[in-house]
Amino acid sequence: MELPVAIRIIITVVLPLLLICGFISSTWARERSVIVTVEVDLKAPTEAKKVRLWLPYPLSDQNQRVTNVQLRGNYDATSVLREGVFGNTILFATWQGESPDRKLAYSFEITRKELITRYFTGKELPLSRREFKNYLVTDLSPATRAKVKALAAAITKDERTTRTKARAIYDWVVDNMQRDPETKGCGLGMIEQLLATKKGKCIDINSVFVALARAADIPAREILGIRIPKGEEGEMTKSQHCWAEFYLPGSGWVVVDPADVAKARFEQKLNREQLELLREYYFGAVDENRIAYGQGRGTVLNPPQQGEPLNYFMYPYAEVDGKELNEDLYGFNIGYRISFKEKM
Repeated sequence: MELPVAIRIIITVVLPLLLICGFISSTWARERSVIVTVEVDLKAPTEAKKVRLWLPYPLSDQNQRVTNVQLRGNYDATSVLREGVFGNTILFATWQGESPDRKLAYSFEITRKELITRYFTGKELPLSRREFKNYLVTDLSPATRAKVKALAAAITKDERTTRTKARAIYDWVVDNMQRDPETKGCGLGMIEQLLATKKGKCIDINSVFVALARAADIPAREILGIRIPKGEEGEMTKSQHCWAEFYLPGSGWVVVDPADVAKARFEQKLNREQLELLREYYFGAVDENRIAYGQGRGTVLNPPQQGEPLNYFMYPYAEVDGKELNEDLYGFNIGYRISFKEKM
């Protein structure tokens, strides 16, 4: 039996708009459940004496539920550890002695919830700069720091609250940053270059938001993870994704993703009105098609890697006899595949 026209309109038009505008409780948030499998067949020399592997290891939180974790392989030892600055969780594995192959398969079931954080309180509270000091500092050069601070001041000059300042920065990033399909992986988030080119991918675009927010004295951070592609099953080896959050005193962390607005604009599949709705949606919400790994830049792993601190930890990283196996940050050369299957 076909539903009445009025009910169909409510279901297909009104409810999504209310959700986007924040008038529906997060209990209405959408969910997605998948089984994710990470298969590693390390391309390490047979004669290597010591091989070490670090993998991002997502945990359950208020937005995602991880269950049925399974691990197998010919490794000598594994452990689940945390790094010391941001608390990111790591699956660490080692192989000792010569071997023709070094394999590990790691799978888990995850139910991811759409994250809606636009239920702001009426009054902003004072900010404890000491408590949020890690989310206010940058590692920019003095010259670049001055440029970012001047730009942030210009963007927010007419705003008086943290929320409106953050929104002004978000709108500037949406309007000025472009998606660059030629950027490898998720990008490097090099603010100095991005201010000049205004092009990149998710880590680039969201890192610009974070840098500008911090320059405006708003605590902010990049959230690192991986996107669950469309479909019932498939590969997601190169589906890593980054979004961002800023802290609104009195309300908590507010999620944003200007990079996904830029992506939609680049793909040219939406009209102007649809893009504006997307702009509104991604200020205070992100969809359920993503898994959060952690956060932070300049990561020293646990146990510490022999190489330099990682720009960010969103991809597998490996070392052979104390030397990096990764040819770059993304490590696609080391030998791994990530796949998913919809959980029925």
